[in-house]
Amino acid sequence: MARPFKELRDRMRPEARERVDRRVRETLLDMSLQELRQRVSGITQTEVADLMKVTQGAISQLEKRHDVLLSNLAEYIRALGGKLELIARFPDSDVRITQFGSEKKRGAAND
Repeated sequence: MARPFKELRDRMRPEARERVDRRVRETLLDMSLQELRQRVSGITQTEVADLMKVTQGAISQLEKRHDVLLSNLAEYIRALGGKLELIARFPDSDVRITQFGSEKKRGAAND
């Protein structure tokens, strides 16, 4: 009988668990937007377009671009059911960038 991965993971040594976690993070970091949509959400471009109130062609273009606006990317990720976070990684720490938050946050602090 197959065991749940959580049960197997809980029995791993801490070093092995960290290696697995690192591989998962690296794998997730290497997904294109199209792969993310297909693997994580399993929805079509048309379904994302409906959620974002744009055309399917606009989603196709967004998924092929190498440079996108953060607001467009955040809206795309929200349509997939996720939340976009921007993290700057430095040798001694990681910093979550909060400047590009929701409309409410931007309207409250007009700096």
